[in-house]
Amino acid sequence: MLVSWKWLSKYVDLSMDREELESRLSLSGLNHEGTTIVDGDPVIDLEVTSNRGDCLGHIGVAREIAVLYGLNVTIPEVSLKESGESVDSLLSVENRFLEGCPRYTARVIQGVKVGPSPKWLVESLQAVGIASVNNVVDATNYVMMECGQPLHAFDYAKVAGSKIIVRRGDKKEKIEAIDHKSYDLDQTTCVIADAKQADAIAGVMGGADSEVNEDTTDLVIEAAIFTPLFVRHTARKLKLQSPSSYRFERKVDPEGVDWASQRVCQLIQEMAGGKVAKGIIDTLPEIPERESILLRSSEIERILGVHIDSQEVTRILNELGCTADGDDQPGSICFVPPTWRHDLTREADLIEEVARIYGYDKIPEDSPIPVAPSQKRPFDVAMERVRLVLTASGLSEAMTPSVVTKKLDESLSPWTDLPALQTQTQMLKGSKRLRRTLIPSLLQGRANNWATASLEANLFEIAHIYLPNDSDGSDDTLPSEQYCLGLVAGGDFFALKGIVETLISRLGIANDAVVEPVHRAGFVKGGAVQLTLDDVLVGYMGIVDPRTLKQWKLPAPVVAAELSLSVLLASSELVPQQQSVSSFPSVQRDLNFVLSESIRWSEMENVVRAAIGEELARLTYRETYRDAKKDGKEKKRILMSVELQRHDATLSGDQADALIEKVIGACKKTLKAELLS
Repeated sequence: MLVSWKWLSKYVDLSMDREELESRLSLSGLNHEGTTIVDGDPVIDLEVTSNRGDCLGHIGVAREIAVLYGLNVTIPEVSLKESGESVDSLLSVENRFLEGCPRYTARVIQGVKVGPSPKWLVESLQAVGIASVNNVVDATNYVMMECGQPLHAFDYAKVAGSKIIVRRGDKKEKIEAIDHKSYDLDQTTCVIADAKQADAIAGVMGGADSEVNEDTTDLVIEAAIFTPLFVRHTARKLKLQSPSSYRFERKVDPEGVDWASQRVCQLIQEMAGGKVAKGIIDTLPEIPERESILLRSSEIERILGVHIDSQEVTRILNELGCTADGDDQPGSICFVPPTWRHDLTREADLIEEVARIYGYDKIPEDSPIPVAPSQKRPFDVAMERVRLVLTASGLSEAMTPSVVTKKLDESLSPWTDLPALQTQTQMLKGSKRLRRTLIPSLLQGRANNWATASLEANLFEIAHIYLPNDSDGSDDTLPSEQYCLGLVAGGDFFALKGIVETLISRLGIANDAVVEPVHRAGFVKGGAVQLTLDDVLVGYMGIVDPRTLKQWKLPAPVVAAELSLSVLLASSELVPQQQSVSSFPSVQRDLNFVLSESIRWSEMENVVRAAIGEELARLTYRETYRDAKKDGKEKKRILMSVELQRHDATLSGDQADALIEKVIGACKKTLKAELLS
């Protein structure tokens, strides 16, 4: 923000030393970036933080100086002479997009003579880096730099139908802005239109078709409030930044809209003549009142570590524009912030204001700061453990957007087949759907790494997914927001299963996850499973179908898993529990079975565990291989290791053999599996 010393002196006494003022402004939050001399006028460059939109005008900076030095601020009085017809008979305004434009005001000036601006106005604008255009445009720029409220002037004769319509842009609609470049609009853009076409990109830049020039005689003066999110989205999408968009993105003073409108009309009248039509068109004549904030003396002392007299606190806040609402309590006062300070919403904000005006340099460095012992939440401990297990397993953490494209959303969805929830506006290009799973986004990340560096990235992500409810809309059931862990890696299914089992073990979950085959679109047929803990669904795991991988041009094989962290954490025991360790030796036997191709390892694992019981110390899957010549096409061989151990005595060879025989018999009876000799 460039601030002219001569211009600033119109609103506040600047008899103090300039360098001292620059230093005090820096200490109070308006960082001094530098000072240049423009035609004998010192121009101060201030860094204004995003929450201080009120300081994007000379009056706002003057307010800060007045508070720091205990001075008065002189704000120009507006005396607008209205005559002739009523503005309602000359113009109509229809606001069809309240979300993007909460307030729109318009005035009409007739019979102006557009020409060069007076010398004082040209010099004032040049000092802050704005070139002179003509007396009308210069007046709008002057008032914007004066109070921070952007304004725009339309040529009334070029407003078709004498009607202003605030609406969304249409698909494939174009506009030529006053920079004489063409821009593509869409429904996420707020535009100011007439009965035929868009005349301005709301909050960003006016259009060339309604631009004021030497032939203009009648004007429409716009002063409005545009929603910061929409202005920022439009400016970034069109790559079109302007002084107006910069201010609207940081919010403007709702009470300052009418003052700015009257001020610019008065200046135009003085410099270009004309008659201001009676009245104003205002789509929001009543401004909502701000809520009061309770400020406690005890909180000021607790946070700042120093006692500040309540009268001094009241003086500082009153000079900042806050007013006491009279609902005081012992040791506390209620204050209502001014309309231009959108950043003051809670008690801590008022305390910060008191501190910066009182002076951070007056707060002793050795002020006692209360220290409380901190302790990590169980959730944070669990997430650290999850990340440790996964990174130790060779996976890298990824972060992907919550909104995805239609193509990405429809590639995989293990949790539900219901259509995804959609945002009203596109948060990212082509992305409106809230993700129902993390897996497609991780596959996209793996593909990006593969395309740019031929790197087979094994990725995981911890984030939310959004599952629609399965009701018909007749009840109040809300969609489900589920905290999940997604995994994508290249290689073997059992390697991924091992990672998941290690994770479950490190979270202290006592029960083993039950693995059951399931069919899910996007996975290899027969290559997907669901995991449950105590009959509660934990998630899914499987081999991604090569046909699914084609859209990313990824080489197979790729395995993926997605687990509900809320279910895992509900069963976890993060504090290690004491367990007895057997002091007796174990016995290990390797078993190689021939069985049907359709039987999964999980089924065989359950049979073995049930057959042995408590004497089973560990069951380890080794490998699967096939020999069609010896065993047949529909057969496979599974090699496993069984470790046996007792806690009360040494397991004898005969006892171990008996347990192994039970395993062989159970596998033969239940699975029709034959042991290879």
